[in-house]
Amino acid sequence: MSCTAHRETVSKTPQAVPLGVFRFGRLQGCEDRLLDRDSIDLVFPVEIALMVSAPRPANEAARIEALHGLDILDTPAEERFDSLTRLARRIFGVPIALVSLLDVDRQWFKSTAGLNATETTRDDSFCTYAILEDDMLVIPDAHADPRFRENPFVTGDPHVRFYAGCPLEIPPGNKVGTLCLIDTQARVLTPDDRELLRDLGRLASQELMAVQLAHMDELTQLLNRRGFERLAKRGLTASRQLKQPACLLAFDLNGFKHINDTYGHAEGDRALKTFAGAVRDSLRDGDLVGRLGGDEFAALLMFTDASQAAQIEARVSELLEHRGKAPACPTTFASAWAACPSIPHRTTISPP
Repeated sequence: MSCTAHRETVSKTPQAVPLGVFRFGRLQGCEDRLLDRDSIDLVFPVEIALMVSAPRPANEAARIEALHGLDILDTPAEERFDSLTRLARRIFGVPIALVSLLDVDRQWFKSTAGLNATETTRDDSFCTYAILEDDMLVIPDAHADPRFRENPFVTGDPHVRFYAGCPLEIPPGNKVGTLCLIDTQARVLTPDDRELLRDLGRLASQELMAVQLAHMDELTQLLNRRGFERLAKRGLTASRQLKQPACLLAFDLNGFKHINDTYGHAEGDRALKTFAGAVRDSLRDGDLVGRLGGDEFAALLMFTDASQAAQIEARVSELLEHRGKAPACPTTFASAWAACPSIPHRTTISPP
């Protein structure tokens, strides 16, 4: 489901919030430096001072949309990710290695080695700072870093001292999480260590991109039918729950078969990409667009009434007129829109 991050302005005056209990699992296989207890219970007081929210990336809305588009949150563990965290833990000799994904207000773990937890609050996470970095975030000693020395995971169990997080990026430039290392002792990473962590981070990113491709159309880089239907269902559910309007737009290129037959499939592909770009660039953050197959496209316009849908329809036509100058590029399309739920309204759009 498309989602725009929401942050409330937080007063600097501490406020009381409940946190509860997190259970950290067995720490295995990291030599005698590791704790030999079967588990560590993180028990926070019923109330704790609420700190100012951690910073968010400039592209937060698009980043959250890309993360939700993976449809990976709250899914079972997978060996392709677990093998990477086990390997990272062994290579670097740390008690904990994670594949962490940053949702709107939580940090969710797709894979954990040395940690028996599924999520934490995002504002307490080191990883929410790591995705702001171009390369990676390395904290040699959290006690010496003003951003983290009062963090509950530093002052209490599991007593984080060292952190290194490599951002996990999926196209187009969305850092959705990290592959990270955690140690209970201060330490440094050598240049060779950093390169090894980058390599493992690239592997984790590739696995996330494989998940993304299962929901993406390779030619146009839009959602495919499967991805669009999944996210559109969530979007419509959200609009009903929030009592907000939504509109569904369907597009069909005019003369696409003629383009393929006359100019060849390479030009047909170019026509599809041109049209896909015009639709994508006409929409707003939070709207969904997908290629359903052939020359058929659809868009779900969140929190949009019929008059706004007509404006977006016209904007697609205007962009297509400016971009479709080559003979093989489409200049007209048929469309149908429906306010959800409603009776579809069909039109044929030609540029002015």
